[in-house]
Amino acid sequence: MSDKTTISEDAPNPALAVTAGEGRAKKPGLHSFLKTVGSVNASDLHLKADTVPRVRIGGDLKTLKTEALSNDDIERLVEEILTPAQLDEYRARGSLDLAYAMNRTERFRINIFRQRGYTSLAARRINPRIPNYAELHLPPVLHKIAEVEQGLILLSGITGSGKSTTIAAMIEQINASRAVHIVTVEDPIEYSYVDKKAFINQREVGIDCESYELAVRSLMREDPDVIVIGEMRDRNTLQAAIQAAETGHLVFSTIHASSAPGAITRILELFPQDQHTQIRQALSANLQAIIYQKLVPCLDTKIKRVPVVEVMLQSPSVRKFIQEGREDELTSVIRNERGTGMIDFNDMLAELVQKEIIASKEALLASPNPDELRMRMKGINTS
Repeated sequence: MSDKTTISEDAPNPALAVTAGEGRAKKPGLHSFLKTVGSVNASDLHLKADTVPRVRIGGDLKTLKTEALSNDDIERLVEEILTPAQLDEYRARGSLDLAYAMNRTERFRINIFRQRGYTSLAARRINPRIPNYAELHLPPVLHKIAEVEQGLILLSGITGSGKSTTIAAMIEQINASRAVHIVTVEDPIEYSYVDKKAFINQREVGIDCESYELAVRSLMREDPDVIVIGEMRDRNTLQAAIQAAETGHLVFSTIHASSAPGAITRILELFPQDQHTQIRQALSANLQAIIYQKLVPCLDTKIKRVPVVEVMLQSPSVRKFIQEGREDELTSVIRNERGTGMIDFNDMLAELVQKEIIASKEALLASPNPDELRMRMKGINTS
């Protein structure tokens, strides 16, 4: 074998191959495998002893068209990138996280771990190219939301719904248009920004900082204008985010919730009952937008999935309902104030069906209220 990993001309859908050289050349190094990840636009590389390497493309694991790697092979690959101190730490603890840069833009988050006595490796590519709103099929209102200079912007949805990618598009908009300092705390870093008008520092939990809580606690000493907190995981992180918004910063974060109004309920669940009034006041004063997002299969097989969003913007009615504990009525506010840029989830589903972007069956499966959506798709206004 040669030490260069490439795509085979006849590789199926898409498999990979290590090109054959003359004679018996050395086996490919880790750089060869990592280059392949980038060349086929894969997100992850997986190496396991006595197994053919795999990459993740479009959510699916694909087997490389090459030989299985022995445990000795994988340990050789690992030793290529570890310092003696890192190698000692891995041998002592059985796992190791590290960030690895092949060049200025091609970076990976690598986890090396022991399983059944053998060494495995998982490498996540930190995407060097950030897609824009049009490429992501997101509505124009997100561009308007990213123009605000202070407050809290939340992305809600389940894991894998594209929240981090949407935030990345909004941060890239700010990066291209405003001379500000952006600090991110992420676990893991998924997109690598290149400074444009903005000055950006990215911190990864487990590599650059010990925990979300400690990193968020030190944020205000880093002179940020815009803050990205990868996920609201606990009360302390949320309190820090709200305090940052209250003191004039623009804060982006994500939270697990099944709707934009549901994000309010989820936030309150993190706090004891006697603090709910205080948190409601803080949210009503500082919340700029909550965007709920869900990925739905697309009729165009080249696109695969498109985001369906629900957008709740700051307005007098939203502030009033949050203060009064009427979260269950916020969906009606979204519908009644569509003209301000708010988006009702069923409205967007119906629009995508009408434009033949998604199938009606998929829309009904994704809808929180399928009966209402059926009426909407028949042209019956249920407002």
